[in-house]
Amino acid sequence: MSNRLPPLNPLRAFEAAARRGSISAAARELNVTHGAVSHQIRSLEETLKTSLFERGGKRLKLTPQAALLLPAVTQAFDGIAAATALMSRPSTSGNLRVSCVPALLSLWLVPRIGSFSDRYPEISLTLTSSNDANLLQSPEIDVAILYGQGDWRDCWTRLLSNFDLFPVASPTLLNNRALRSFRDLRDHVLLHGDDGREWHSWLAAADELDMPKPRQHFMGDARLAIEAARYGHGVALGDSITALSLITAGELVIPFDLTVPAPDAFYVASRNDVRSAPIAKVFIDWVFETIESEHSGRPRPTQNSGRTGSSPRRRTAKTTTERPE
Repeated sequence: MSNRLPPLNPLRAFEAAARRGSISAAARELNVTHGAVSHQIRSLEETLKTSLFERGGKRLKLTPQAALLLPAVTQAFDGIAAATALMSRPSTSGNLRVSCVPALLSLWLVPRIGSFSDRYPEISLTLTSSNDANLLQSPEIDVAILYGQGDWRDCWTRLLSNFDLFPVASPTLLNNRALRSFRDLRDHVLLHGDDGREWHSWLAAADELDMPKPRQHFMGDARLAIEAARYGHGVALGDSITALSLITAGELVIPFDLTVPAPDAFYVASRNDVRSAPIAKVFIDWVFETIESEHSGRPRPTQNSGRTGSSPRRRTAKTTTERPE
């Protein structure tokens, strides 16, 4: 069997260079010199009697033969890494380090942690509030739940959920100052969880971009904007996941039945050497099981039409506006 396999060190150098697109980047990852990686790749080319990279240009380009080889090599190394993780973390016990988008962490994940703890009492969680994809490469984080486009490199990624955005406000605020039409927003404070692009997208869908500019506060993230709306400080854009429990409890209401899809989505991501470890796998499975059961068991939030006394426009808008990470 060993006679059928190329030497492993040259394969490792080839895989790193192909994935990184650079000999220098591969050398840094493998903690060896540029010359050592070049030598290993030449050795592999001699063994296979074929060229693996087209020379020239800033970024390495695979030859057709290398493009055929790379997926099998990558899969093999990922399998070795996963098996190593299983050996080092053989049971569903210990500490799991999770980073999560701030709004999803405080308004969705934290209220449900008791369910996970009841099922896996020997796992302790270290939770970090962050939407920084760079944490995926940190040994201090095992699993990340991120808001973005899901195109992070060198990690395993799976879509958790898409969602819609719509205005939310406290019942007390609307009792004091009703929202009977879109134009009534000019008499309220708009609460932003981003730089203003999400509200711009919703107002465009409502055909109200020419509305006199209302007062506004920029809160830094969606969690703070929703909390400010909960306390009656203005109108925020909630979503069909993080704001749902507050809507169900009556702490927030939906004044208009007009939604726009969020430009990005929630994803679960992890390094390839971590995701197959039992302690990480059970947490990831629990997250997907929980959100899927809630999606299938709950109706979409509906407008509190009795509060505003108006007949809202009933439609879902489409948008391509990008939400900043």
